[in-house]
Amino acid sequence: MSQAKPHCYTHPHPAVTTDIAVFAIRDDALHLLLIRRGNPPFEGAWALPGGFLDIDEDLETCAARELAEETGLSGLYLEQLCTFGAVGRDPRERVISVAYLALAPAGERSVQAGDDAADARWFRLDALPALAFDHAEIIATAQRRLVGKLDYSTIAFQFLPETFTLGELQRVYEILVDAEIDKRNFRKWALALEQIEATGETRRHGNHRPARLYRLTDRERVTYLK
Repeated sequence: MSQAKPHCYTHPHPAVTTDIAVFAIRDDALHLLLIRRGNPPFEGAWALPGGFLDIDEDLETCAARELAEETGLSGLYLEQLCTFGAVGRDPRERVISVAYLALAPAGERSVQAGDDAADARWFRLDALPALAFDHAEIIATAQRRLVGKLDYSTIAFQFLPETFTLGELQRVYEILVDAEIDKRNFRKWALALEQIEATGETRRHGNHRPARLYRLTDRERVTYLK
């Protein structure tokens, strides 16, 4: 019997990676998760978590695996963002990266560097360090996607706990668009969407009057968690 031979192709094949831009709202500001590279190229530089696609896995599985291996985070909202394939973007070889947008919900999301990441840390989006590869371009594209989806999706709710006040919802939008929003107009707009419903409960902040708590409607909760 003839032995199986490796596939041979006329044209060389590029390598494929995934890179993940993970956003979170921390300390009343938009933050991004970065890892410090432990290996060349760009050893010691900060970069997005990510890595090479295994031959037997799909893209989203690769993104989720690399994120978990390098930062310890799992179970986040992941959305395919864009493909980056400029010649020379990686000095090792011809590499095409499929980038993903990920959002971390409210609450403390501790990270733990692992695999080939020497460190993992949250940075304010307006105070990022110098970045490896073309990751500054990927991050800018991810931020534009995030802000661009605010008007027609429930993506902003990913940053909130299951129940929230209208004030907390408004603050998320203000952080994402980096601008103040008129309170009365925002509340009219939010309620007119018919994507949220009152829970019948309230929450008090300091000496302020108790504020109504809301949640996504069942239909919208299923939609945004997909």
